Amino acid sequence: MPNAVEQLFAVQSEIRKAEAEANRPEGSVKLVAVSKTFDADAIRPVIEAGQRVFGENRVQEALAKWPYLRTDFPDIELHLIGPLQSNKTQEAVALFDVIETVDREKIASTLAVEMKKQNRFPKLFVQVNTGSEPQKAGIGPKEALAFITRCRGVHGLMIEGLMCIPPADENPGPHFALLRKIADEADVEKLSMGMSGDYRIAIGFGATSIRVGSAIFGAR
Repeated sequence: MPNAVEQLFAVQSEIRKAEAEANRPEGSVKLVAVSKTFDADAIRPVIEAGQRVFGENRVQEALAKWPYLRTDFPDIELHLIGPLQSNKTQEAVALFDVIETVDREKIASTLAVEMKKQNRFPKLFVQVNTGSEPQKAGIGPKEALAFITRCRGVHGLMIEGLMCIPPADENPGPHFALLRKIADEADVEKLSMGMSGDYRIAIGFGATSIRVGSAIFGAR
């Protein structure tokens, strides 16, 4: 079994190299360690090694481990990086600090209501389906700008970032470039892009956060 702490340090080193190659300041890219499918005992050593930002795909799975871990590590920042179902919005708003997968009108509307009700305001990213893949979540790239505008104007949501998952069988570079173009047009500062296999490329295209799971925790 791989040593997750050693692999965490190796990824951190690669991030620093990629930042330098892209002429970006050290520390300009946030590492989101994707802990989905791993239990609290597997995650704890990575937290103890200093990692504080984690990503989960499912609300229910996250609820099973993170409230318990946060009793010992209250400064954890938790990102929802999987699709959000409207019936899980209440729990998601209560648990997550960042929701990266806002991608349709119903979710925007439900989040707006729930955040006011709880007086808790997670940071919000819009997920863009840059490859227009029918099986994948995310707003289409041609609809993204209008959707972001509606999120802000109609629902009163602060959209801080954009997120994408490029098609597995394509060069990710053009997808990262497209996300950055949409972000510039929408006046959005943060870009969540790049995973274990392509985060170095994403950093070159301006990623402000990368989502790395298997390169730290090993295969699921």
